[in-house]
Amino acid sequence: MVNKGNFRRRREPEHRINEHIRAQEVRVVGENIEPGVYSLKMALNMAEDEGLDLVEISPSASPPVCRVVDYNKFIYEQKKKLKEIKSKAQKTVIKEIRFGPNTDDHDFEFKLKHAIKFLEDGAKVRAYVHFRGRSIIYKEQGEILLLRFAQALEEYGKVEQMPKLEGKRMFLIVTPKTVKK
Repeated sequence: MVNKGNFRRRREPEHRINEHIRAQEVRVVGENIEPGVYSLKMALNMAEDEGLDLVEISPSASPPVCRVVDYNKFIYEQKKKLKEIKSKAQKTVIKEIRFGPNTDDHDFEFKLKHAIKFLEDGAKVRAYVHFRGRSIIYKEQGEILLLRFAQALEEYGKVEQMPKLEGKRMFLIVTPKTVKK
């Protein structure tokens, strides 16, 4: 009987290293190495002389590109780069503003001020008109309201998605023109 729950499969390396490289000729790069195209056997000997691994970094190239480097250090540096890229990636914040089809001017101005603040802070604004009950007959009014809203926000952001009716809601998405850090 085999216990499948406590079974750990060894992960295959992401790159071919040393004897696992299939090409006959490879382009070799690395520190203290004369860059050039060598036979696989010669490249492996060069890596062994340095006490390092031959790692295939670009298998689709012709001939494949291999680097003479310590494989564990190479993997560590790659993970570090990926982590740095992820940390620099910007997270998008979407703020929602809700209107009714018969929103008053004072309420409109109040919500407009909030939207301006959100856009200045670098967040996207998703404004929507929510139609309750039979108020769906005022969809033209809702669309006019959202277009007026977009026009008022013209200098702070640009419209990403024009008013679109989905179910009982009509959406409009506005993105900021300049992102504040």
